Amino acid sequence: MKHESIVFSIIIPFKSWSSNLGECLEHIQKQTFRRYEVILLPDKEINLPEVYLGLPISTYSTGEVNPSLKRCLGAEKSKGQYLAFIDDDAYPQSDWLEVGWNILSNHNDISAIGGPAITPKNDPFWGRVFGAIFLSNFSGGFKERYLPTPPRRMVDDWPTVNLMVRKEAFDKVGGFSTEFWPGEDTKFCLDLIINGFNIFYIPELVVFHHRRSRFRKHMRQVGNYGYHRGIFSKQFPQTSRRFVYFIPTLFTLFFIVGGGLTLIYPEIKPIYKGGMLIYGLSLLISLKDILKQESW
Repeated sequence: MKHESIVFSIIIPFKSWSSNLGECLEHIQKQTFRRYEVILLPDKEINLPEVYLGLPISTYSTGEVNPSLKRCLGAEKSKGQYLAFIDDDAYPQSDWLEVGWNILSNHNDISAIGGPAITPKNDPFWGRVFGAIFLSNFSGGFKERYLPTPPRRMVDDWPTVNLMVRKEAFDKVGGFSTEFWPGEDTKFCLDLIINGFNIFYIPELVVFHHRRSRFRKHMRQVGNYGYHRGIFSKQFPQTSRRFVYFIPTLFTLFFIVGGGLTLIYPEIKPIYKGGMLIYGLSLLISLKDILKQESW
């Protein structure tokens, strides 16, 4: 593949080789749009399995640095017009690049696009359970990030598990802020918006993203995201200080603090019971949401 023919630079940061990364490369091989390069960014040098040697892959070992720094290095080495970011534990649908090409090549006014990262049907049971949590309107999340949810629309924050951006826009804002991880994607998207660029949600731009299948790892991941969202709500309130992000925290505080107060002030028990009833109803609604979306 000639350098001048490269349209997409697919950038994948990771620590070391894994079966998930192999799965990702297998699906990249199946892309219907072929004008791309793959940039792998491991901590240390890897021996690429022979089955992937036919792919236009460049590998740059980075040392033990965070993913945001890896992505910036990948962008620096890239030759494509568009940067396509994906995680090593995700894999793209076969028309991923073709959908991206059709949008970005026909709409010069669109700077970046993002799409859903769906939990694969073959994920372990608990991985699907933890993935399903994000499908509820009461989870503090945005279900359009985890399932195709038309229509196409403008957004101001999107995760790098499935994000494509014009290289000129990426360079104009200085790429990712390497002092943040997780949360570098939120800061990057905000930088795009502040500098006059835009981001569109494209429900057809699909990747599949494996979830944590162990409770401790899931809670550590969610806890890290919540912690950084809390910090960002002070530093970058434009996109991080939104009521929906505080719903899980408010429910938790009500459950713990309210329960304690009823021991001191028995007269507020009816209020607490009413709140718990509302909480129970919200769980039922969440279950309905999840069952509906899981049938996709």
